[in-house]
Amino acid sequence: MSESNGAPKYVEVAAALEVQIGTGKWDGGRMPSVRGIATQHGVSVVTASRALQILRDKGLIHTVERSGSVRVPPPTADRWALVLRLTPGPWQKATISLSRVGFEALARREPMHLESDAFPLAQNLTETQLRITVRRARDAGVGGAFLLPSRHSDPETRLDERFLDACRAEGLPVVLLERNLRGNNRELSHDLVAADDLDGAARCTRHLLDLGRRRVGIVVASPTSSHNDKVSGYLFALHAANQTRTGPKLEPVVLYQNSDQSNREAYSVLADQIRQHGLDGVLCYQDYTAMGLIFELLNRGLKVPDDVAVVGADDLPIGEQFAIGITTYAYPSEGMAEQAVRLMRERRQNPGRRPLKVVVPGHLIVRESSIGVQRTADGGYSVQ
Repeated sequence: MSESNGAPKYVEVAAALEVQIGTGKWDGGRMPSVRGIATQHGVSVVTASRALQILRDKGLIHTVERSGSVRVPPPTADRWALVLRLTPGPWQKATISLSRVGFEALARREPMHLESDAFPLAQNLTETQLRITVRRARDAGVGGAFLLPSRHSDPETRLDERFLDACRAEGLPVVLLERNLRGNNRELSHDLVAADDLDGAARCTRHLLDLGRRRVGIVVASPTSSHNDKVSGYLFALHAANQTRTGPKLEPVVLYQNSDQSNREAYSVLADQIRQHGLDGVLCYQDYTAMGLIFELLNRGLKVPDDVAVVGADDLPIGEQFAIGITTYAYPSEGMAEQAVRLMRERRQNPGRRPLKVVVPGHLIVRESSIGVQRTADGGYSVQ
């Protein structure tokens, strides 16, 4: 290892990087890759890696999986709590990642601290305990919380309500993500940023109708605003199509996944209902449900998409893990994070204004589950 002034080269590189960090370079953003640092400083990749490790040990940078090293925001940067109350299941980890990735991308552009464990919510927490937890987080510098409410059950919703009451009592602003609290016809009491589920379901429905499908249904699972918006978009698309139809009218079929059943049981029941209703197209509220249904339909001798075209939502990784890729409405995670932070800052400046709901459009991704396609060399699709 070459040395200058008695210090190993990787220490010199680390010191040079630390000076650049101190001047605000890469503030909140992605740093050069290991190879980029090696090239810039004329050292080996191993030396550059050791230099980055020194910066990690000092708490100046952290590494994001598959994204490289990121400069840790300065202490004066905004500190936000992420409270992601997702339904337990095989998709939970992937959905948490989907919810976090937008905030992490935003944090690479503008400095902010993201706290994922500031509020470990549990059913046995009393109102007093919740208020103490919120107060400690607020006193530690947390300026607001982004809450993805649970859609799982009434007890979980009551926990969300107690948490929101504690935040209100302690003066900590909250912005809801993706959905209002569980329940039909709930008044919006907090700012909400959501994917445009109404537009997404309408687009997916029109996609299936444009393919010639004539018995299209939708699968939802919870009395939440996001699922209700999906049903609304689906019904609107059917209604609009019926205005120009000369033949038999399109009839809506809304199916509900039973949360009291295991996923395997629920998918089996839904597949039987799809056959009973003679559906040739179905929208699912999530990609995991779409994939579960595809397996059950294939098990019953039905072809996907020839007999039944299936569409999901969120563009989760599972959508491209099998030979039948899932057509889906992609979740606009980065756009939602941008709007959520904007609303949070506005709320802090004007605590008394009425709650706002902001919807962020996603986009339709067409894969094999709805239409015959062939993958191209660049990873895209061509219609057959």
